[in-house]
Amino acid sequence: MKRLILVPIFIMLCSLGSMAQSFMTDSQVIDFVIEQQQKGVSQSQIVTKLMQKGVDISQIRRVKKSYDRLKKGTGLGAESGEGSLNVSNNRMRNVNGDTKKATAKYRIKEENPNSAYDSTNVQFMDMQREIKSFSVDSIKSNSGDNVKKVFGRDIFNNKSLSFEPNMNIATPQNYRLGPGDAVYIDIYGASQKTVEGTVSPDGTVTIEGFGPVQVSGLTVAQANSRLRSQLGARYQSSNIRLTVGQTRTIMVNVMGEVKVPGTYTLSAFATVFHALYMAGGINNIGTLRNIKVYRGGKLVTVVDIYDYILNGKLTGNVRLADNDVIVVGPYDCLVDITGKVKRPMYYEMRKNESVETLLKYSGGFKGDAYKKTVRLVRKTGREYSVFNIGEFDMNSFHLSDEDSVSVDSIIQRYSNMVELKGAVFRPGMYQIGGDINSVRTLLLHADGIKEDAFTAHAVMHRMKKDRTLEVVPVDIEGIMSGKVADIPMQNEDVLFIPSKEDGQISKTITIHGEVYYPGVYKYAENESLEDFVLQAGGLKDAASSVKVDISRRISDQKAITTSDVIANTYTFSLKDGFVIDGEPGFKLEPYDEVYVRKSPGYSSQQNVSVEGEVLFSGSYTLQKKDQRISEIINAAGGLTNMAYVRGARLERKINPDERLRMEAIVKMAQANAGDKDIVNMKKMDIGDTYFVGIELEKALENPGGDADVTLREGDRIIVPQYNPTVKISGDVMYPNTVSFKEGKRFSYYIDQAGGFGNRAKKSHSYIIYMNGTVAKVGHNAKVLPGCEIVVPSKPQRDRASISEIFTIGTSVASIATMIATLANVLK
Repeated sequence: MKRLILVPIFIMLCSLGSMAQSFMTDSQVIDFVIEQQQKGVSQSQIVTKLMQKGVDISQIRRVKKSYDRLKKGTGLGAESGEGSLNVSNNRMRNVNGDTKKATAKYRIKEENPNSAYDSTNVQFMDMQREIKSFSVDSIKSNSGDNVKKVFGRDIFNNKSLSFEPNMNIATPQNYRLGPGDAVYIDIYGASQKTVEGTVSPDGTVTIEGFGPVQVSGLTVAQANSRLRSQLGARYQSSNIRLTVGQTRTIMVNVMGEVKVPGTYTLSAFATVFHALYMAGGINNIGTLRNIKVYRGGKLVTVVDIYDYILNGKLTGNVRLADNDVIVVGPYDCLVDITGKVKRPMYYEMRKNESVETLLKYSGGFKGDAYKKTVRLVRKTGREYSVFNIGEFDMNSFHLSDEDSVSVDSIIQRYSNMVELKGAVFRPGMYQIGGDINSVRTLLLHADGIKEDAFTAHAVMHRMKKDRTLEVVPVDIEGIMSGKVADIPMQNEDVLFIPSKEDGQISKTITIHGEVYYPGVYKYAENESLEDFVLQAGGLKDAASSVKVDISRRISDQKAITTSDVIANTYTFSLKDGFVIDGEPGFKLEPYDEVYVRKSPGYSSQQNVSVEGEVLFSGSYTLQKKDQRISEIINAAGGLTNMAYVRGARLERKINPDERLRMEAIVKMAQANAGDKDIVNMKKMDIGDTYFVGIELEKALENPGGDADVTLREGDRIIVPQYNPTVKISGDVMYPNTVSFKEGKRFSYYIDQAGGFGNRAKKSHSYIIYMNGTVAKVGHNAKVLPGCEIVVPSKPQRDRASISEIFTIGTSVASIATMIATLANVLK
């Protein structure tokens, strides 16, 4: 917030040239200003010091741009763009005098007598005025912190409402000419001539060939009459007309309770509102209702801003004249109104105005306001007093300063309401009285009860005098048929008529298994098993028709002992969707559950695939549950001449049971692992398949033997071509792939990779064969074509740094010294 307050200091420096070279960055300049402000240095002294430090114009412009962006971002409001006048000829007027950035001329005595800058300098005074307009009070007023929000007080702080005079209007005939006015004298008719001139400080306009004519102090109409009388002899056959071009400026004094009091240079067309806007508006104690304008020591008019805001009247907003004095005194009466009004806030009132006027200023009552009376709290000079002002006294009860008026809301109750709920066609609230005064008349106005209404017993809640509820039983059927006396209704009665369906909403039946739409269904009376199966979409092809089970819960509301039996089960056989075996005429009851089993004689096709070096590769259907790999190879036409039997492998899909088991193993390993191991395990991906190590050569030689693996759905058999290479990877000097040499041992291939690495676990090396089997090198594993030799690494140990070793050594030495000292003492 402080930066928002102080940054405007820099904006004013934009009008100055570069005084000296600056050695301060933008942030340093801002920090300097904040520091000076905290020390209590005045604004003028801060400006002087900044000018002495030589902040150049480019730096000031940067700060100004930053401030403009800050204002847009913090809600202070962007400055309105300066409008441009579309000048069609040189007689169009421009706004002269002060704009919002114009000079307010003060007689300021510089606080620092040693300042290198003259306090009467116009540019310095410009900065002083703008700096004052950004005082702490001004910022607080804009932000709303700790300041009363008074209606109308911010009207002159609105950037979009500047009250600038309209310069291009027809010159009023009562406008009085003065020094500085530009005038045009048009002579037309027999003679054609235009004289352009400016009223001199002596009050004359010089006409070529004629001389000066005194016009100062005359109205436009009077000046035209004088010109016709003095020039008429020369231009007898011509017309003469004087018009005003660019108007002069006037000096106006704005004094009293405004943000920036002083003397302002304004346009001659300026009004009181424009002068107040130039002065920054009314301050926190200024009046909006009694602004006085003096001219020549006499009171000219009194301005009431509320007349303009509330009624659109510009009474009192007169055009100003040179040396006019506008005086804004302190307010007389400030009143707060809260509660149920349309515009709750503070209002400035005249002492003879009443509560009714205050309500009018606040926009009147809201729809839920209690209008019979309002509450007023008054400070009597010694203590508080409370007044309850009735609706007929509001016009006569006058207000005092610091009065606080509050308007209550209506009571959250009904005075003529009954409510109808439940099984009726038009539930809701109804007006009691007149046509509705009993249960029967209420139901008739609700278009009657529904067909499923439970009419034997309805419930009516009635409010007693102490606002507690009591229940009144109602026989709807008896009242509507005339067998039972009608019941009169009272205010705020609530009648509830239940429906027969209310007790059955939660009643369901469920079907499981081999139907097209298994699930939970709403219970319906007299529904059979056949009906329910049909409702669930019918039986699937896999369904068993010889065993359909129904489980039924046991419910005995009259039981007085417990039972071990918790459910009954019924079994049925179906044919073509109809029951052929079971309890005849069986009907479902609420909460029954039907189970349609899968037929043991049904099985869908299960396929495996064969790829690589077989005669007929592709997908094959398993003909039996224990079909083996040799049978599928034979079904594919056998192996080709290029097949490498030892390298054949089997890829298998992970089924749900295997996946759960793998995930459980991974979780167990993570729970027992260190931090580094956990990081590595998180990178593990179980995947969707895994390889099964097979020996196809043995399986084909001995079909049905241990090597002849049983297949399952989704298996993929891959028979590769001969691959005469060996891959060496892991902790070797140069991982490599080399040609297979018959009879060469493991060490030969390690040498082909440059030997073991520095951290190689030589004894744990292993070989992965093409068929998916793995063998440890130390167990006489042979190197075969297409295999991969893997050399694992030892875990890397964390070595202590030199500083840690030094710290440990120092600690050990200190402990040793302490032990030696204790030993000497004990001796």
